[in-house]
Amino acid sequence: MPEQRSRDITVNRRAFHDYFIDERYEAGLVLTGTEVKSLRAGKVNLRDGYVRLEGHEAWLENVHISSYAQGGYVNHEPLRSRKLLLHSKEIASLIGKVKQRGYTLIPLRLYFARNRAKVEIGLGRGKRQYDKRHVLAEADARREMERALKR
Repeated sequence: MPEQRSRDITVNRRAFHDYFIDERYEAGLVLTGTEVKSLRAGKVNLRDGYVRLEGHEAWLENVHISSYAQGGYVNHEPLRSRKLLLHSKEIASLIGKVKQRGYTLIPLRLYFARNRAKVEIGLGRGKRQYDKRHVLAEADARREMERALKR
């Protein structure tokens, strides 16, 4: 089987700054035609997005997919809720983890895999201010070590 390549549309770098990501899931998206065309043009923002679990369904909320310029009257609403396609066992597992341990579900990246739009969801715990400072200090130390080794 040939290598399966995925093409990133956007990555939510803010999620890695604000959360410790413990698990990752891949989910499909239910989209309209103009949304897919806007995704192909890269007109999407994941920064404030989150995943809402309702009943036995998962919904992607607050993700802004801009209106398609040539959409006309059939254009989509930019901030509408979009259904995520996950297996029922995955959804049941996520519901349990979110309720018990205080996790939240964050979209990490949006990409095309075999011409289908997919979203990578992270099960994350919120970072406190001192955690963020610690991570930045580690990155600075690593950068200094690399510079010293180069010389």
